[in-house]
Amino acid sequence: MKKALLFLTVIAAATIFTSSMLNQKKTLRHVVLFKFKDSSTPADVKKIEEAFKALPKKIKTITAFEWGTNISTEGVSQGLTHCFLVTFASEKDRDNYLPHPEHKAFVDLAGPHIDKVTVVDYWAE
Repeated sequence: MKKALLFLTVIAAATIFTSSMLNQKKTLRHVVLFKFKDSSTPADVKKIEEAFKALPKKIKTITAFEWGTNISTEGVSQGLTHCFLVTFASEKDRDNYLPHPEHKAFVDLAGPHIDKVTVVDYWAE
């Protein structure tokens, strides 16, 4: 009887643990790294920063946003100076963001000033 009760307790605990693990929300991160052209002025860069920062208010599928400029001392940034981190709840939300008119307008604004861009998407754990 004690073995059966112990077995049922272990099974119940494993079920609760597995259920809680399955219910954890994943977060999709969309990382965009820029290197601006040498010909772009500080005013050009500022305008692009402001336009990117405005996207979360214009595109509802963005759940979080942050950005900053590179301050790494490692010397391996390959000239990339700006990082923008956009968060989505799902791949569908990200896929709706990419062709969104406000995002396209941002790409049109930034495009002429971008020397390099790197994009990485990943599920945060």
